[in-house]
Amino acid sequence: MNINQSIEKCDHTVIHEDRIEKVMANMPPQEDLQNLAQLFKVFGDHTRVRIIHALFQCEMCVCDLACLLGITQSAVSHQLRVLKQTNIVKHRREGKVVYYSLDDDHIKEIFAIGLSHIQHK
Repeated sequence: MNINQSIEKCDHTVIHEDRIEKVMANMPPQEDLQNLAQLFKVFGDHTRVRIIHALFQCEMCVCDLACLLGITQSAVSHQLRVLKQTNIVKHRREGKVVYYSLDDDHIKEIFAIGLSHIQHK
């Protein structure tokens, strides 16, 4: 943090009970907040974000993703496993080929909003 950028603090301590009660009444359960933190953690990996972006365009198999991203199939499989555990991707089998796609439109929305936010100037 730059010396010129300081965090504004209250000069005295006052507890605004009405605000605390309002926030507490609308606070999601702890488990939901932990799951949300886990979801955002998944977006914290560059390779996973690249996979999500690719699957935003169309469904793909592990071989296609490995070729596209320039990484091994093993590395792709590892990241897909993480993405499946957090319900970000789903798969379908067609013969011997397994195709991956985004689980639902919520993932597309989260990704699009995040990308829009960082591109906003």
